[in-house]
Amino acid sequence: MRIFVAGHRGMVGSAVVRALKNTNHEVLTASREELNLLDQSQVEEFFASMHVEGVIDAAARVGGILANATYPYTFLMENLGIQQNLIQAAVNKKVQKFVFLGSSCIYPKFAPQPLLEEALLTGPLEPTNEWYAIAKIAGVKAMEAVRQQYGWDYSSLMPTNLYGPGDNFDLQTSHVLPAMIRKFHDAKLAGNTSVTLWGSGSPFREFLHVDDLSQAVLFAVQNKMDASLYNVGYGSDLTIRELASIVQRTVDHSGAIEWDSAKPDGTPKKLMDSSKMKALGWAPKIALDEGITQTYQWFLGHQDQFKQVKINA
Repeated sequence: MRIFVAGHRGMVGSAVVRALKNTNHEVLTASREELNLLDQSQVEEFFASMHVEGVIDAAARVGGILANATYPYTFLMENLGIQQNLIQAAVNKKVQKFVFLGSSCIYPKFAPQPLLEEALLTGPLEPTNEWYAIAKIAGVKAMEAVRQQYGWDYSSLMPTNLYGPGDNFDLQTSHVLPAMIRKFHDAKLAGNTSVTLWGSGSPFREFLHVDDLSQAVLFAVQNKMDASLYNVGYGSDLTIRELASIVQRTVDHSGAIEWDSAKPDGTPKKLMDSSKMKALGWAPKIALDEGITQTYQWFLGHQDQFKQVKINA
């Protein structure tokens, strides 16, 4: 197929492109300068001129608790706009394979653990990222609606917390794991000064290497998916405090860790049940310690681009 990977410059999109280049599929990409995904007419024209036959939507406005709290309207409306334009163009051009990527934050804050796909829309969301989550829920339901109305192979993959090469290390907009790497690294360079981390350190989180996710996307591209929604997770979690210890050891920082309990913890636990996806034949392969080491090495080779705070994700 001629597959358009939207968001190919991001961590997820670039990993997906790497995975697809080892296949017979033709990969189509477009930079933000070449194609504005928030412009419906541009997206329609691109689909027509490039004869798009499959879509992987890895494009999104993303960020951590601070970014979500600072820009709620932006997170809601830009994500709704990007995915709506892509889905509408795909439907108009009768594209019959679409893989939509979201996040585990679509599930209710207090849903039973581990999270099942059936937990969607059964309770209130985590307030610290509900704007992003609502947009992604709309995309998930759009995939389901297309399957129901047209019978096309439109599916959603909901990964747990992702990390890996190409991650965002800007402290204003980054997620917890890359933010830790950046903080410990900067503190090490400053003479192993103390590092302050948000919250109590008690919440549990699950982390998946982005290259493991890209293999799940590749599987969804190359196989007929029987359902519209699949969780994609590592299968086990750890506390934020335990994660901090691993990152500190990886970075070789020897200073103190201080926890700012006045800052929010977010969801207390968010472990996903990925048994549906694993039953199809996919499984993660990269252990967390190995993946964090790899990610830190990537950061060391690209840290110059993260010296300036960039609000726009």
